[in-house]
Amino acid sequence: MDGVGTHPRLALDGDIAQGPADAALAMPLAARAEPLAAPPALQEPQTELIEPGKALVLTDFQPPAISAGERLIRLAYRMGVSGPTLTAPFRKPAGPRLLATVESPLTGDRVAGVALRAGHFLIHGVKAPIAQMDFGPNARLTPPFERTVHGFEWLRDLAASAPREQCGPTAERVLALWLDANPKPGKGAAWNVGHAGHRLFNWLVHAPLILSGSDRALRARALAAASETARWLDRNVSKAEDGIAETAGWCAIVAAGLLLPDGKPRRLYGEAGLIKALGELVGDDGGVLSRSPLAQMEAIGLLVDLCAAYRATRMDPPDALLGMLNLLVPPLLALTHGDGSLGSWQGAGAVGADALSALVEASGVRTRPLRHARQWGYQRIAAGKAVLQLDAAPPPLARHTRSGCASTLAFEFSDRGQRIVVNCGGAAFAGGQVPVRIEGGLRASAAHSTLVLDDVNSTAVLINGKLGTGVNEVELDRRTLLLETARGEKGASATRLEASHDGYSQRYGLIHRRILILRDDGSELRGEDLLVPTGRKGKRGKVPFAIRFHIGPGVELGLAETGLGAGLALADGSYWQFVAAGAEDCQLLVEESLWVDGVGRPHPIQQLVLQGMVSRGGGNFSWLLKRMG
Repeated sequence: MDGVGTHPRLALDGDIAQGPADAALAMPLAARAEPLAAPPALQEPQTELIEPGKALVLTDFQPPAISAGERLIRLAYRMGVSGPTLTAPFRKPAGPRLLATVESPLTGDRVAGVALRAGHFLIHGVKAPIAQMDFGPNARLTPPFERTVHGFEWLRDLAASAPREQCGPTAERVLALWLDANPKPGKGAAWNVGHAGHRLFNWLVHAPLILSGSDRALRARALAAASETARWLDRNVSKAEDGIAETAGWCAIVAAGLLLPDGKPRRLYGEAGLIKALGELVGDDGGVLSRSPLAQMEAIGLLVDLCAAYRATRMDPPDALLGMLNLLVPPLLALTHGDGSLGSWQGAGAVGADALSALVEASGVRTRPLRHARQWGYQRIAAGKAVLQLDAAPPPLARHTRSGCASTLAFEFSDRGQRIVVNCGGAAFAGGQVPVRIEGGLRASAAHSTLVLDDVNSTAVLINGKLGTGVNEVELDRRTLLLETARGEKGASATRLEASHDGYSQRYGLIHRRILILRDDGSELRGEDLLVPTGRKGKRGKVPFAIRFHIGPGVELGLAETGLGAGLALADGSYWQFVAAGAEDCQLLVEESLWVDGVGRPHPIQQLVLQGMVSRGGGNFSWLLKRMG
């Protein structure tokens, strides 16, 4: 790649460079430390070049093949002709009723369901009494509460907590309160397309909870509200706030077409709209264009329940939906660490292995993680029991994001299920235990394990989860390095990732280039962060920089006396050594940080910060993370 050959390179093993940082490290935790080995020779690398990309590529899906008569029905319904008129023009329209009972393979949070039966919503660790909840369409609720209350996400949790006979009264109570506060479609959060779509879909999938009680009046109100919401979505689904919200709206329309009377025209209309929406939501390799693991999980969950609705009516789902499910799962698995939990990317917390495995099992897809999701933009290296994840793509476009993060070239690293280097994550959970006031900070570059210039985000972080200008292009090169021992014998191998972004080029005239080399046994991760000037004329002056390594929970951290090293003692008893070199007038500090787990609980952690001043003519900073013993 241009501009790289003139800069120093890291050897795969051994000391980074001669200097004070290479001396024996006297660390508070260094009782088990061992000297670093000498560098081996490198053979000609086996190259796997990943094409540079400026934007994500959309996937085009075709609606299922239908007859000429069905195409005419779909066209007429889209133009406003009602379903009963098209299906039985000379018959009195059928009253609202449910045609089948859906058995969803997805499971909810039993703890949250038990809290509901005790009279409280439990959302990301925050309890809110049902009796004090404002269910109105314009209520000022935080985003997690809006999704749960107006989207009726709590129905799945309630169903997981006890038999239907015990859960029904609670479901009916909350439903009645919501219907009283929302007698007809209106404006506000309750009538966002995403919330309305999830609400109708959950009503239909979990209908036994809300329709099996003895209150016939409530049952009639619920069925009437479902029919009215379906008609509202028919008219407004194209006005969705983002792609995943539109997908939820279309899924609800298709489900209503399957499960409500005279629904064939609505189903045909919904299938065409859904498949078009999925084509605009998902990239060629199966990653959603928001690049969010939470959105990826939401899309999978919607399709799983929709396929269950088809089965309930003894119909086969369109092949395009089944193909999309098979496409969505492998990229999600690419963001798993050794313990099966997710990395913290684009606002997501570290979703636990149990929740993820339950979703994948419900999908019925049996596959392996993608090694490099080129369009979704995440690179994954599994070496021994270690896993490295790298964000190697431009950030998502503003129209796709909900909790967009300036995380380009950030990485996460784990070994034997223990997270060693992490990102803070959790911006999408703000409004629960994570305070709303720090949501913007969790989306910033400094909340990720990457280089930051002058405390400026590589991509502008805007309000309402959106992103502005910044990184436009990311270049990526992935290679396999074959090693030789000092005697010339064949030895181990390693994987080398080299990526760069232009997020700081316009303001500072510098390109950030990051090189990561992970041995195939997972025992050593070498990195080099380079700042390469753009243009022919170098700029004068210096600019402050900071390379941040957020250290995972449960890791005990201690600085070396040299000032450019640290020891990391992991909970499993293993010990890792961090060394920085080649950085003049720099210092390594330990600072406080924050890490958000998969259920939205913030945990205090620490971070290593290599900081100093760098010339606008460029610079390079090398570091090593090595397992000792």
